[in-house]
Amino acid sequence: MNINPNWDERYKEQEFAYGKIPNLFFKEWLLKFMPGTILMPADGEGRNGVFAAQQGWKVTSFDQSIEGQAKALQLAKENSVSLEYIVGDLEHLAFKCESFDAISLIYAHFSAEKKSLFHKKLDTFLKPGGIVILEAFSKKHIHLVKQNPKVGGPKDVAMLYSKEEILADFQNYELLLLEEEDVMLEEGKYHNGKGSVIRFVGRKMV
Repeated sequence: MNINPNWDERYKEQEFAYGKIPNLFFKEWLLKFMPGTILMPADGEGRNGVFAAQQGWKVTSFDQSIEGQAKALQLAKENSVSLEYIVGDLEHLAFKCESFDAISLIYAHFSAEKKSLFHKKLDTFLKPGGIVILEAFSKKHIHLVKQNPKVGGPKDVAMLYSKEEILADFQNYELLLLEEEDVMLEEGKYHNGKGSVIRFVGRKMV
């Protein structure tokens, strides 16, 4: 099932596209919480899902690339952990309501017309008191990726994020962190250079 051939082409490369090391922001914040069940949309080659599994989390990852799934399962085996990895489209995936303790969205960029709908759908899968950890490119990033394509990220500004969009999509959340800042990315082959990111950590209100 190759539902996104563009990502399959990227993940077919022997090298891990974004490296094997977890995203630093995700790592920092995940370690603040007791392990439970975590949903990892857009988990790619599994660097973040595998790290979560190493910390004792029960991980459910999904993405649109069967090549990404293969690399993620390989990485899990290398690290002597296991994770469930589903290949599919978020529109067609269903989980039980309030079945996860955390959801991680690390560079999970969706089309403009589906972004808020997906966030609201994901919210239904999160338990009250559950945590969302999000890092994604901000709308200011559009200028940086034009200057340096090696930093990666969508070239459609509508797919990028703003604080206002996050607040609108996650209204029933206690804000633990919401910031926009420039960072230097060194994540594998495709995230290299100065990027502008939105970082959000929220706890779903009971």
